[in-house]
Amino acid sequence: MSTVNRPTASADRDTIEALVCKTLQRYRFTTSAASNDHTSKPPRLVANISARHVHLDKQGLRKLFGPDAALSVQKQLYQNDSLAADQTVTVFGPRQQMIANVRVLGPLRDYNQVELAFSDARFLGIDASIRLSGDHTETPGCYLVGPAGGLQLQSGVIRAARHVHMSVADADFYGVKSGDRMCLVVDSEQSGTLGGLICRISNSSKLEVHLDTDEGNAVDLIRARKVYLEKETVDNP
Repeated sequence: MSTVNRPTASADRDTIEALVCKTLQRYRFTTSAASNDHTSKPPRLVANISARHVHLDKQGLRKLFGPDAALSVQKQLYQNDSLAADQTVTVFGPRQQMIANVRVLGPLRDYNQVELAFSDARFLGIDASIRLSGDHTETPGCYLVGPAGGLQLQSGVIRAARHVHMSVADADFYGVKSGDRMCLVVDSEQSGTLGGLICRISNSSKLEVHLDTDEGNAVDLIRARKVYLEKETVDNP
């Protein structure tokens, strides 16, 4: 007749205590992770297509729209103090091709600048460099026409480098500084990742990605289901 070794009460108690400890440890890990997820919730991100547009200085505005001209607001834009004006101009390139009704954006700046998508520049016959706004070194020019006159620009036509505006708090969240690069990941019917977004940080900025028309259309941004930012990593050779 065989005998069966039954666990002692002490063994049962030890097993139960081990299971309880294991369960409590798992519970602490789960609640801690949930708490971290809550406190590190990503800031609200807006991704917009920045269509072709013009920035003017005071003298340029007067030459194109008259000596008493002032920008009138068609609509406010997402960034603080930025606006789309009622005023539009016609842009002429060296091939005598033109694009009409190019919107003027405000407020007025201390330079004149035309921002085009690649397809716009190619249509006009302009070899536009990819630059951040305000960087006009060795950039081509064009001719602008408004209701009160024309304006020859010797430089200032650019393809705006894709970029992301962010506040200091947003930059802290993502761990980036001005000039760093990020990626925009787009989930859509034409999903894709756009790298090289330049971080532009200021106290007054809201978190917003700017893409040109060609870039936005390439990833079907208007109908995107989800967009998010990732810090761009540089692989060491």
